[in-house]
Amino acid sequence: MNRKTLYTLTSSQKMMIFVLSMSLYGLSNMFTELIPEFRLGPIELSVEYFAFIPLTLCMLFHPLYAAVGAALGEVIFGELMLGQFGGLGELEKFLTFSFAMYVAGRMVRNPQNRLQVGTAAITGVIIHQLCSSLVDIGKVWIGVEEFEAVPGLAQSVVIVEGVGFLNDVLFSGILFALLPTLYLVPRLYGKIEPLLGIKPRDKSTKYEAAGVISPKLVLSGIALALIAFGAESLSETDWNFGEWDSGLADRLGSGAIWLSIAAAAVVAVIVLLTMRAKRTRSIPTGDESENLPYA
Repeated sequence: MNRKTLYTLTSSQKMMIFVLSMSLYGLSNMFTELIPEFRLGPIELSVEYFAFIPLTLCMLFHPLYAAVGAALGEVIFGELMLGQFGGLGELEKFLTFSFAMYVAGRMVRNPQNRLQVGTAAITGVIIHQLCSSLVDIGKVWIGVEEFEAVPGLAQSVVIVEGVGFLNDVLFSGILFALLPTLYLVPRLYGKIEPLLGIKPRDKSTKYEAAGVISPKLVLSGIALALIAFGAESLSETDWNFGEWDSGLADRLGSGAIWLSIAAAAVVAVIVLLTMRAKRTRSIPTGDESENLPYA
């Protein structure tokens, strides 16, 4: 029989990946708030995000749980812990970011193949930034948001958003997504997976979420993009329910960011210690190391 073993994860392993991705990306997202922006004439250089964290986890583990966990981490530690929430506007960021990271994770069949890893990493960034730019352009064109770059000329938003798209992809996308992911994924492959008590996936394993970008996935992406656009458009109107601000960030200033960083760090440390404890209790001996479960 040449049937490949199906690579799956148990519920506890999926939850561990979810929480780990949520805490690590939430932690990194807070640090980006402390990094100053630089301007070179009309070009603004800023660190959009440390996307290599969710990209790495999506490529090594199950992309769905790592992607959704990272997107939720930004909401919890980047919004709720600061005492603020953008209502429906947060749904657009959640959907586009988690979908982009999920697609990037699906594209990698072999984590040791740097071409696959690099292509997937930059593709994930492009998908996210493109969706965000199209949503912003659409809001101006349908009239729910004003744009003053060229008064009375809604088409000017295309140029401005296009420049912003290229800036985010070429600056944050390469420096803080592509290059770190190219370095980390091959190096961590085979070393971090045993912490969860699972084998690294390889060519001899049929991974349940890896493969080519199917038409079903493309249609799902279009549907999510439309939902994201609708939610972001409603957030600019009186229909934006769920928005609130406790004023904590205004009262504490940068102290609120450090509070959120501390909370994310505590969660990450707890998850890592739990993973280590489970690994210590289940270390196999002799040839039993060849029988670590896939599920």
